[in-house]
Amino acid sequence: MTRTATAATTSIREMRDLLFATATDYDAARAGFRWPAPKEFNFALEWFDVVAGENPDRPAVQIVDAELRLRAWTYGELSARSDQVAAWLTGLGIRRGDHVIVMLGNTIELWEIMLAITKIGAVSIPTSTLLSASDLAYRIDHGRARAVVTVDTLSEKLSGVDEAVLRIGVGDTVPAGWARFSDSAHAAADFEPDGPTAASDTALLYFTSGTTSRPKLVQHTHVSYPIGHLSTMWWLGVRPDDVHLNISSPGWAKHAWSSFYSPFLAEATVFVYNYDRFDANTLMQVMDAHRVSTFCAPPTVWRMLIQADLGRLTRPPRELVGAGEPLNPEVIERVRNAWGGTIRDGFGQTEMTACIGNSPGQPVKIGSMGRPLPGYPVVLLDPVTGEVTDAEGEIALDLAQPPLGLMAGYYDDPQKTAESREGGFHHTGDIASRDADGYLTYVGRADDVFKASDYKISPFELESVLLEHELVVEAAVVPSPDSTRLAVPKAYVCLRADADDDAAAARSIFAYAHDRLSSHLWVRIIEFVPELPKTISGKIRRVELRAREAERVASGDDAGQHRDRDYR
Repeated sequence: MTRTATAATTSIREMRDLLFATATDYDAARAGFRWPAPKEFNFALEWFDVVAGENPDRPAVQIVDAELRLRAWTYGELSARSDQVAAWLTGLGIRRGDHVIVMLGNTIELWEIMLAITKIGAVSIPTSTLLSASDLAYRIDHGRARAVVTVDTLSEKLSGVDEAVLRIGVGDTVPAGWARFSDSAHAAADFEPDGPTAASDTALLYFTSGTTSRPKLVQHTHVSYPIGHLSTMWWLGVRPDDVHLNISSPGWAKHAWSSFYSPFLAEATVFVYNYDRFDANTLMQVMDAHRVSTFCAPPTVWRMLIQADLGRLTRPPRELVGAGEPLNPEVIERVRNAWGGTIRDGFGQTEMTACIGNSPGQPVKIGSMGRPLPGYPVVLLDPVTGEVTDAEGEIALDLAQPPLGLMAGYYDDPQKTAESREGGFHHTGDIASRDADGYLTYVGRADDVFKASDYKISPFELESVLLEHELVVEAAVVPSPDSTRLAVPKAYVCLRADADDDAAAARSIFAYAHDRLSSHLWVRIIEFVPELPKTISGKIRRVELRAREAERVASGDDAGQHRDRDYR
């Protein structure tokens, strides 16, 4: 169904086009940008469908499978198909405000369903396919889900879930009693919403990754993510007709950032490569073959890429972006030397869209995550006094000028919401420093920074040095309790597959770090491990390593510990 632009569509387009026009002019973008503020808005109906009506043949989603076969869908096709899916879901009883768990991989059904749920005015709860049955049950219960959409092969994960929860299966072997998504192909072609969508209505519920505690449920409205990702679009540098590859799993906020809202706001193409097993050389082959022009990947992927021959990529993307955790300088330098472009870091959270970043055309300071993005009043707060500081402090947003891209709050948890807004600021729990030019450098999670001999230690700073060693693939630094120094830095280290986890490796890493760090920052203990504990979204759970180390010290177990004093 062809839909016409509304006042909301027009206001978004005006600000988007301003960001395009100031793509490389930081000061002009910051000065000229204003958040659109519609009272009613539905991204799928008033943006995606309008774009589809104007350019129906523009590629919207392209998916390459593990056998390197490409399938593609245009804006026009996806608009029509999401109308049909919305009509079908309505026929199943899904109504405005209903909560729907969406537990799918990077298949076209994900985009069809997310757009359809938005059109209805229901609420999507994107969820990782890697969740255990108990984690899924927790999300269904805590998220008050009315329905679950998932692939048939994961049906057993719902075996203990309340039968009142509607089950929708994608695939050929959907269990009896489930609604078969394939039946949606026979639904009515047209969908008519039951009325306008209030901007303040809930559109998305996202569980945080849970790096330090039980996942929180973040509540986003029909404008906070759908329009708020204008900042993310500007940071990514994605433009009309770009082919944008974001390596991220559905179920986490970064997927919505870069595989849904930002490219669709830019009228670009979402590109997906569904590999069975990551191989850097094949990834570069796929990027070349399909002319990927903007590329966003987490640090783990960038570190795997630099272990391959980067010269295999003959047409490097115009824009290179890293997200999820800070990138260490060595990765940035290696990629720049090979591809001629600089990986631009940025910062945001599930609770907000991108708020800090190195955007295209800005001078990039290696190690910095950039400056505040348009529309974001970023300040640093003194961790002790809570006052705004020009020095190192907690990254926060001044709620006297609330940015549109900030969450509505934590769902059904007014206490946590109030705590996050204490003192008139949104508190991120992340620490950064700022230089004279306004560039912010990530220090670490407030929970991860620790003191050793009265010196403050940033795990990220030490980890960045360790990762430059040729044998080290991953590293995580935590405090090891010490009777004299309070704590000393200990590194859990994952080595290359062909390296021996022996005294010689430890000696080499200690020597390398000692040459590059001040003595008060020296890593004092190394323990080699096959892998680091991580959240499902891939973030290191240092809280688990801290607990493990405290327990080890209390028990007196010294097995597997390499101490720097033993190698001097």
